Amino acid sequence: MFNPNFQHKQQLLLKKIQAIKAFYADFRLYDLASITINGLTPKKGYQYRTNIAYGLKARQRLDLYISTKKQDKPLIVFVHGGAWRHGDKGAYKFVGEAFSRYGYDVAIVNYHLAPQFKFPTYVDDLAIALSFLEQQQEKLGISTQKIALMGHSAGAFNITSLLYHPQRFQLPLKGQIKAIIGLAGPYHFDYKGDPLAADAFDQDIPYQQVMPYYFIEKNEVQHYLFLAENDQIVKASNSFDLKNQLEALGNHCQIRVIPKTGHVSIMGSVSSLFSRFYQTRSEIVKALEQAFKDS
Repeated sequence: MFNPNFQHKQQLLLKKIQAIKAFYADFRLYDLASITINGLTPKKGYQYRTNIAYGLKARQRLDLYISTKKQDKPLIVFVHGGAWRHGDKGAYKFVGEAFSRYGYDVAIVNYHLAPQFKFPTYVDDLAIALSFLEQQQEKLGISTQKIALMGHSAGAFNITSLLYHPQRFQLPLKGQIKAIIGLAGPYHFDYKGDPLAADAFDQDIPYQQVMPYYFIEKNEVQHYLFLAENDQIVKASNSFDLKNQLEALGNHCQIRVIPKTGHVSIMGSVSSLFSRFYQTRSEIVKALEQAFKDS
């Protein structure tokens, strides 16, 4: 006998498989591209330290790009995307170079991945990394007096959740975080049954008890949310919803739409190889300058 429910479930499963394949196909291409980009990325203007342990576990590692431009530089902490399942700091050397040339030190952080680990493990890792950077700043030759958190996709969720989390993080350096730079970030969505994010969150916990959108509090952080004009993965409503919620409490927030970019290419467009063709890096630098000037 024909079972319409069975057919419907098959169709949903097929859509899920297709979405996952498409997403990871994009990211595999991105990984291959990043190898090329990293190989052509300039090696001058910064000191590079790799695989610094900020915790005891294998994924608790970061890379550090220390700019030779000037002293007492602000610090950018960058968190990669990949649907919480994929990604590695080593693919983002071009990010360290792209901003160290403007006089910023850059820490690029790894974190635990799904499906073995679920929320809030990723955010816990970021909190541990920031505490490590604060405690070891003199030894590392950096300053944590002025920090910008920057993240792409899942990484943008992670950095925002550090500030807006159902269980408040008691970070001694929270007041030193001056800016949030979120690139194509998901901040307000239902992950239940989501083909890309379902494994990253406990399906028994409603998204209203997880998404940073629901835990906004008043602060002096400047929020800059960057959208890819042709993003087919993360809906623009994530950023507009977060902006409305932030402004309702009197917080700063600006949205920048970057033309000619998609969900993955918005990140690659910050590279020194491609930045002349896109507005991404120049707009981020403007945002950073404004945030640190006002702080």
